[in-house]
Amino acid sequence: MTPREASLVPETPSNNTLSIGQAFLAALRVLLIAALFVASTGKPTVARQAGHGRGQRVSNVLPGIDVWAERGYDPLAGRRIGLISNTTGRDASGRLTAEVLAASEDVDLVALFSPEHGFRGVEEGDVASARHASTGLPVHSLYGDTRRPSQEMLAGLDGLVFDIQDVGTRFYTYATTMAYAMEEAAAHGLPFVVLDRPNPITGLHAEGPVIDGELLSFVGYAPIPLRHGMTMGELALYFNTELGIGADLTVIPVQGWRRNQWYDATGLLWVNPSPNMRNLEQALLYPAVGALEYTNVSVGRGTDEPFEWLGAPWIDGLALARQLNGAALPGVRFVPRKRTPSSSVFAGEVCNGVDLVVTDRNAFSAARTAITLATTLFELHSDDWNPEKLPPLWGRPEVIDQLRARMTPERIAAAWQADLDAFLAARSHYLLYE
Repeated sequence: MTPREASLVPETPSNNTLSIGQAFLAALRVLLIAALFVASTGKPTVARQAGHGRGQRVSNVLPGIDVWAERGYDPLAGRRIGLISNTTGRDASGRLTAEVLAASEDVDLVALFSPEHGFRGVEEGDVASARHASTGLPVHSLYGDTRRPSQEMLAGLDGLVFDIQDVGTRFYTYATTMAYAMEEAAAHGLPFVVLDRPNPITGLHAEGPVIDGELLSFVGYAPIPLRHGMTMGELALYFNTELGIGADLTVIPVQGWRRNQWYDATGLLWVNPSPNMRNLEQALLYPAVGALEYTNVSVGRGTDEPFEWLGAPWIDGLALARQLNGAALPGVRFVPRKRTPSSSVFAGEVCNGVDLVVTDRNAFSAARTAITLATTLFELHSDDWNPEKLPPLWGRPEVIDQLRARMTPERIAAAWQADLDAFLAARSHYLLYE
């Protein structure tokens, strides 16, 4: 059987009055954001949240948990199961998957497992194991003393279920948590069920460098590109076969979702998948801006709009915006803006930088934007910007030499194209949605 067949069994500076120039830039930003709504789909990028009452179905798109319930929880009906999830694991009416399964008489939910940021999705750093308030079940942390289920955690279970919303970027860690759990399930002979969810930034776009084998880590589990264009279920199928995990895997697909759909077209409730991922536009910009996060720049953590801004005290915001806008990148414009992060990098320091304003999300290229940010920072601020820590998230060790050689973004992109083409060919065998 094919894998498909098998699977289907803005912060304002505090204590300052806006200058005329700042007021003008703020007004310009509003106009650019308004252009987004007209240029893309005519809808705001934040998914609609009104009307999601308990038990009230508001969406024609059904997540995997709804489909699984309709199928009677096969192949784990009547079995003792553990659920790997967080606050994003919800059915179409907004109920937590943990509560749905705990209340069901058709399965026996006996344990929960949480990824980075904990079950509530709000914690930073290591997370301790705890007990879930509404179900009373133990919550084993997979982002604390261990990052994979231990033999003790799995004792007495007949299967594992995974239900977490991803954001479509390689270095978002939930896919690695899933893969590690699949490895342990295979090692312990436990069936593994993935309750699939939409890729919020669509399943059409796969772009950027494929991570080098020497850089594989918790923020880069497999040789996939920066923006992979797959759902968690599709990634599970890819990992299971291409990486030889060999788990007894079942993917419960989303019903009613198409690859070209953005999350705000699904009608599903937007729940922040992590503390700094607060809307759909941030999810779209995340692979572009987040790719630079290990270097000495702020990516907006500690501000009201993480990943919608990039800055540092030493950046010339006006020059950076001018240079980036001159590159005529598709679907995005840059507006100079000062911010003072309250936490993370440069906490409490006034930083100059640029807002990234998406004007056409369907045309936007995260990879092209990321590498243009890098080449422009190096051109303008080679004495201050240190790209040495760029490779782990970017995925390619040669990027440092490429920057030092003053290669253009076009030449750097051409260097990763062959690996990307090979990935796309392999990826095609695991896609579940049209």
